[in-house]
Amino acid sequence: MRRRIPSLEALVAFEAAARHQSFTRAAVALSLTQSAVCKQIAALEDYLGLALFHRVKKRISLTEAGELYARQIGEDLDRLERHTGALMTHRGEGNVLELASVPTFATRWLIPRLGAFKARHPGITLNLTTRSQPFIFTDTGFDAAIHFGSPEWPGASALFGEEMIPVCSPQLLPPAGCASAAELARLPLLHHSGRHDAWPRWFEHAGVRDVEVSAGARFELFSMLIEAALARLGVALVPRFLAQRELAAGELVVPFQRSLASAQAYYLVIPETPGPSAALLRFAAWLQDEAAAYRQGAPAPGAAARNAHA
Repeated sequence: MRRRIPSLEALVAFEAAARHQSFTRAAVALSLTQSAVCKQIAALEDYLGLALFHRVKKRISLTEAGELYARQIGEDLDRLERHTGALMTHRGEGNVLELASVPTFATRWLIPRLGAFKARHPGITLNLTTRSQPFIFTDTGFDAAIHFGSPEWPGASALFGEEMIPVCSPQLLPPAGCASAAELARLPLLHHSGRHDAWPRWFEHAGVRDVEVSAGARFELFSMLIEAALARLGVALVPRFLAQRELAAGELVVPFQRSLASAQAYYLVIPETPGPSAALLRFAAWLQDEAAAYRQGAPAPGAAARNAHA
């Protein structure tokens, strides 16, 4: 049976026009003429039986249906591009893994360790994409994901938890330092936009109550929080393992020695269907070994070399 889908050329033209909010810029991006892009989008709207763009004079904007369709088609084209690239690169060998991960975990913990994985499994290619929130695997092309949260996902296996600590630039501290958590509350506090209760829980754990800790700048990622702390914008509350590099270099300090264990953890999540490939099983086993070594206090990758030159 013939599939009821528009032409790929029309979908590519629509996605580009929606992304650029301009038929002209879409044409430049696709190396087409503006009239060719307009014809493709007109054909797509005719096929769907509805308008995807408002056209007012020489400006365009997405309709409500167009906004929804643009998000969906953008994701579908991204997935198609990943699958095509993987197949072309590895000729269908089945040794390409598509992994999604929370961003700062990927950049600060996972990627520095991938050299060891590559040395052990040179025939496996790992493609890494960041995702801040959990998702349903059937809507994506991912083989596995690393999420942070509670073990509520089928196929989830724990890696490790978090030890939350305050960090700041040494230049931000008063000459005498912070003798108490209450003194720390007087400094500018930086917040993770997805962890609204982090500072209140930390101060409660430190025995400080009835203080206003909600004011201060908010950042989406822990990597942003660390950079903001380096820039002397305030005190950030971050997982210790994500700031180890700056702490070891003395670029950041812990202004008050009180840590808070998170009630949640990082998990490797593998969908139950289809079953995991041999390559994914090898990656999962390696990742669990690395997580176990981290939990037991093994040095981070490159630590020995840094210490030798200290």
